[in-house]
Amino acid sequence: MKLVIGNKNYSTWSLRPWLLMTHFNVNFTEQLESLAPEKLSERLAQYSDSKKVPVLINKELNVWDSLAICEYVNEQCLAGRGWPKDPSQRAIARSVSAQMHSGFGAIRNEMPMNIRAKRRVELSEDAKNEINQMQLLWHRLLQNSGGPWLFGEFSIADCMYIPVILRFETYGISLLPSTKQYRDAIFANEAVKQWIDVALQETEIVEVDEAGEER
Repeated sequence: MKLVIGNKNYSTWSLRPWLLMTHFNVNFTEQLESLAPEKLSERLAQYSDSKKVPVLINKELNVWDSLAICEYVNEQCLAGRGWPKDPSQRAIARSVSAQMHSGFGAIRNEMPMNIRAKRRVELSEDAKNEINQMQLLWHRLLQNSGGPWLFGEFSIADCMYIPVILRFETYGISLLPSTKQYRDAIFANEAVKQWIDVALQETEIVEVDEAGEER
């Protein structure tokens, strides 16, 4: 299998399935496509009609969209270990993953992932409300599971939210105590450390994702 991804410094959607596959030691190769605007749509169109990354290529099959890739990997390679075992918890995990997949637009728009940077941005009230909502969601899930991950064991739900923690680090967002513990577990994870190490070595600058001013 091959996973086509964007710049590790910027590409949150690429990070999500990459984390799942790396954490669970799924055998795959990665192919990086620059997110620089020059001929971007043309370059990405060779992998899927969405003209976006990531895309998982397995023989004649191309799967695009982070959550769809995670579901495919979970079924084909993990025997279901990507989601909680308990059916009720699995349903909740899928719900909160879909919530991240389709929601929290203000956070995504105003705080693009930029692992190399330490920035400050003037956030809208919508973004501030989403930050509070997200941290309260994490707090409830971690209280219920006992941690260190949202549902006890590492899952697709964590893959969906880890890029947000990386955003919070970049922009100096104040964290609840439970979120700090979650952040610590994330930064101690070997797959996360591998991604960050490479992201810090990248030098390409994608201007659209360079928000805010240095802090």
